[in-house]
Amino acid sequence: MDKMQPARYASKQSDSQPDVRFLLVPLPTFNLLPFGSFLDKLRFSADDEDFSQQRYCAWDIAGLVRGEVISSSGVHLSVQYSFEQVELAKYDYVVVFGGRSADEMRSVASQYKPFLKKAAAKGLSLAAVDNACFTFAELGLFDGCEVAVHWRHLQEFETAYPTLKASSDQLYCIDGKRISCAGGTAAIELAIELLARKSGREKALKGLADMLVDETRSRQHHLKSLGDDKNVVHQHNRHISRGISLMRQNLSVPLSVEELALQLGLSRRQLDRVFIKELSVSPREYWAAMRMSHAHWRLQNSFYSLSDIANEVSFSDVSYFCKVFKKHFGYSPVQSKKEGKVN
Repeated sequence: MDKMQPARYASKQSDSQPDVRFLLVPLPTFNLLPFGSFLDKLRFSADDEDFSQQRYCAWDIAGLVRGEVISSSGVHLSVQYSFEQVELAKYDYVVVFGGRSADEMRSVASQYKPFLKKAAAKGLSLAAVDNACFTFAELGLFDGCEVAVHWRHLQEFETAYPTLKASSDQLYCIDGKRISCAGGTAAIELAIELLARKSGREKALKGLADMLVDETRSRQHHLKSLGDDKNVVHQHNRHISRGISLMRQNLSVPLSVEELALQLGLSRRQLDRVFIKELSVSPREYWAAMRMSHAHWRLQNSFYSLSDIANEVSFSDVSYFCKVFKKHFGYSPVQSKKEGKVN
């Protein structure tokens, strides 16, 4: 496996203090894409050229212990400081990067509780990136806050924390001293926003061309790729695009197709006609397939019970859920769960 070492640069340091300092905390099996996206945006904004000098912003990497933490892809990252060595007064933000499994992010919460609670008590802004939102929620750090959650894990988050206000239609959310980010390349937009608040917009945007990023996305940017497949052409029909987005947001809600059509400003007959013309299936069939696809993924990627997963896709009757699932896939949910590999 590869080892990713923190950069060491023999560069000239500015006499002045950085505008903003970040403490980066990668959790076990953290995902490299959001971590790398966030860190590289800091790097490009850190000095006037491209020498990675930590002049205008600075960062350190910390964890439970010094040594290594392994990413979801198997790459090893060197951790500079243990929590015991960290002087929290030196930082403005603690940014925690989560991993692939929401279950694991919840299970490790107790290990990170003393440090994160201490950081919160000292008034630092705490950011949860990707599935680190489950860690924060487990510790009560998101109580009373709005939370941006990756669309893949929205239903799982709502099931685990029904009293929290979660949303999958935001790249990131800043709610006072609590920050959440859906993950992926949305970490770039989050880094830009946090940098802009301390260093100004010009420094925050520096280096986007080097990163081959054309422009920044709004906080509520809608992914064009969400729900697309080789047979979908809904990007050419706003009703289809909006309809699929609403379906995904309401997987766990027993919303009728009539109610969905009403939200789109269409009649049920008009919505049926549009879906059949564009996708060759009715909205009811499309929604049912989406629910089964989500249930299948959850069965193979979590330790949740059949009852919990059934509820996530709006089935209150587990036996009926099993019947529909088997009809759709040709095998039972239990068989699917046994074949799944949860890391």
